[in-house]
Amino acid sequence: MSLKSQINIDKLPQHIAVIMDGNGRWAKRHNKARVFGHQNGVQAVREISEGAAELGVKYLTLYAFSKENWNRPAFEVNTLMKLFVKTVDKEMATLNKNNIRLNALGDLETLPKETYKALMKGMKSTESNDGMTLSLALNYSSRWEIIDAVKRIAGEVKEGQVDLNGINENLFSNYLTTSDMPDPELLIRTSGENRISNFLLWQISYSELYFSDVLWPDFSKEELYKALLSYQNRERRFGLTGEQLINS
Repeated sequence: MSLKSQINIDKLPQHIAVIMDGNGRWAKRHNKARVFGHQNGVQAVREISEGAAELGVKYLTLYAFSKENWNRPAFEVNTLMKLFVKTVDKEMATLNKNNIRLNALGDLETLPKETYKALMKGMKSTESNDGMTLSLALNYSSRWEIIDAVKRIAGEVKEGQVDLNGINENLFSNYLTTSDMPDPELLIRTSGENRISNFLLWQISYSELYFSDVLWPDFSKEELYKALLSYQNRERRFGLTGEQLINS
């Protein structure tokens, strides 16, 4: 029996988030420069996007470039920015074929001009697609996102637009970059690293975490199915006991 056929479509997570890790190590294993790994990682993005859309997942969020990544060597950063531009343009046909809407999260307006322009063009070109939303977290940091939300809420409290006593989890969530989507039920990280790396810290409070030893360029649909089967075999308690869940 294939892995795909074992997946219960009725118990799919609505939202899957992925920390794509291992491009550099993949390139090193092949005696290539790090940028070679990033280039080959694009195929995994295509595979996972198509695989998730085929199953019926509604939201897929990929951690593509963090604010901390600007500290990497300038050549690697510049190559990544050019790769984003090239990939967004090249993948429009695939996104539209699979009814996928492109979205982006992060401090977008401070991205290089050409990268920002390509993102806006891609989002505009796919805005009518209503199958799956593919969000790229670019120039993103969860701490940046939370501080930005706090600043905006504080400003509106000062202006009398928000009641201080009315601030709660729901209101705060509305000021995050993910305000128009549910929190991820499943977070996947590739390459064998067991950390979150400043990604969606507020949103993954109750997410199931899945760590794969597979390097990102080798992460295929079959690996996605393994993660989903692991997710579906877990008991999600949200602070309750197993007995409470059974009796609810």
